[in-house]
Amino acid sequence: MFEATKVGRTVDKASFKLQQEALRTQLLEVQRELLQTDIPVIVLVSGVEGAGKGEVVNRLNEWLDTRGVRTFAFWDETEEERQRPRYWRFWNAVPARGKLAILFGGWYQAPLEQRFQGLCNDTELDAELNRIADFERMLINDGALVVKFWFHLSEQDQQARLKELSRDDRSRWKMLPKKGRFHEHYHRYERIAERVIRYTDCGISPWYLIEAEDRRYRDLTVGKTLLHAVKVRLSQPPAVEPPSTSSHLELPDVSSARITLLDQLDLSKSLDRQTYKSELRALQTQLNELAWEAYNKKRSLVLVFEGVDAGGKGGAIRRFTNAIDARLYRAIPIAAPTDEEKAHHYLWRFWRYIPRAGYITIYDRSWYGRVLVERVEGFATDVEWRRAYAEINQFEEQLVRSGTILLKFWLQVSQEEQLRRFKDREQVPYKRFKITDEDWRNREKWPEYKAAVNEMVVHTSTEYATWTLVEGDDKPYARIKVLRTLRDTLKTALTREIEDPGSRIPCAGKRPKGR
Repeated sequence: MFEATKVGRTVDKASFKLQQEALRTQLLEVQRELLQTDIPVIVLVSGVEGAGKGEVVNRLNEWLDTRGVRTFAFWDETEEERQRPRYWRFWNAVPARGKLAILFGGWYQAPLEQRFQGLCNDTELDAELNRIADFERMLINDGALVVKFWFHLSEQDQQARLKELSRDDRSRWKMLPKKGRFHEHYHRYERIAERVIRYTDCGISPWYLIEAEDRRYRDLTVGKTLLHAVKVRLSQPPAVEPPSTSSHLELPDVSSARITLLDQLDLSKSLDRQTYKSELRALQTQLNELAWEAYNKKRSLVLVFEGVDAGGKGGAIRRFTNAIDARLYRAIPIAAPTDEEKAHHYLWRFWRYIPRAGYITIYDRSWYGRVLVERVEGFATDVEWRRAYAEINQFEEQLVRSGTILLKFWLQVSQEEQLRRFKDREQVPYKRFKITDEDWRNREKWPEYKAAVNEMVVHTSTEYATWTLVEGDDKPYARIKVLRTLRDTLKTALTREIEDPGSRIPCAGKRPKGR
């Protein structure tokens, strides 16, 4: 694979100067054009040590308008990153539409290093590469352009370059431990890199292999390749691929089902007042203890509350939050996305609030808006909301694999009970803010929402993130069912080992001791 990067191509100084001026002008032109679009551009920079990745990135920042470019390095993890799922750091680096981000190593760096250090095997590496392929596909299907560069050197050229860098005080290479022995493992690293590239090289996100021996040739090739990729993307829509079938089976279309899961709920279930008060006190006491146990064990908790309007989400949330220390949780009410949120993939705003280890995030409505309100109201296209099932399942699987305890509740009431609560809200002064014209409009689309909810539950109730359907006509019964489910799930989860104890490290859950 890498033979084409060892040919010995060169560019003389005069030719470089001449080509650089024209290239820089064209890059600035397409960058200005890019600002008027909804296309985020992600440039991944990877390759062998000594190939000049830092020099290339510096050159791109010189050629481009840096006000529209952000650069990220993933050499090590901050404490904030270490306490969250691995992909949290990458979602924070995804640029807004019309902007460009350059990522050193990106999501490829950890798998490469883990396999090179023998902390995972080929099977585990391939599993992570499959997740990476799904992640890139999701970004590209949403309109992003992903440009991946691999910089390569022959073994002889690398040895000479590393010797040169070892004397350069500005080089990161000089600061790395055991740097002198790296070249001894050249062929092993090359084999691993070839496996990674072959596995993740596809039509919608190809790898560009760059010969890095001659700096001028290297820099011009990168600039021209990036220019061409952006131009092509500006002139035509992105190539779209279906979700990977290796991790998510195709499910039947249940959107037209006459009898739905919601129809099977017994909404007549109720709880007498005395029993409710007694159980509420006991459950809240237990949940307070479990919340502190989760904090001490560094296990984060994500709660998703969805349901029909006036279904009792707020009341159920308050019964839980009243039981625990306010310093442990954050409640996130989800409304229409802001301009900043619209400029990113729809999952971006939810990744922002994923709690650090030991803390709790409560979503009052969530990412399921994509397959509910956005679907029914036409804010998302048919293709967008249909592919969201696989995207959501991948998102939730990442949370659970990292050790996050995830619970999802759907609170359902009958049409008659909803109408009674709507009228009650209109009459009670401190409840009037809860009722809006939108609530009445949504009520008119009850059948459409019921079908959407049925399909949502069928497609996204997985072994690692099941839905709890709550009969909500009787508020005491609904609140106790939510709290019981929380207690039982927390008790079970806190006695189990995390599936991926490294959480941010893909292979075997192990962390490198440093580089």
